[in-house]
Amino acid sequence: MFLSRYLVGFPTAENMADEYGRKWDRCLADTAVKTVTGLGVGIAFSLLFFKRRTWPVSLGSGFGLGMGYANCQHDFRSPFLIHGRMVKDQ
Repeated sequence: MFLSRYLVGFPTAENMADEYGRKWDRCLADTAVKTVTGLGVGIAFSLLFFKRRTWPVSLGSGFGLGMGYANCQHDFRSPFLIHGRMVKDQ
């Protein structure tokens, strides 16, 4: 197989399915972290500056959720970007 050495990084069906699963995992984890961080910042601002109103908590959670959604959208719209892989020539 002469061409096999040149097709090391060529995507197959299994690789694409695995990459799609990894993208979903990264997406959900990133969105959860950003939402919880926004929630925490909203709670802190609510307690410290806004006399325990609920709108800073909602706003912070919404910002975190929106940032996570935007990152997921960008990640899924770049199908040829493979994260963290380096193909070395042998």
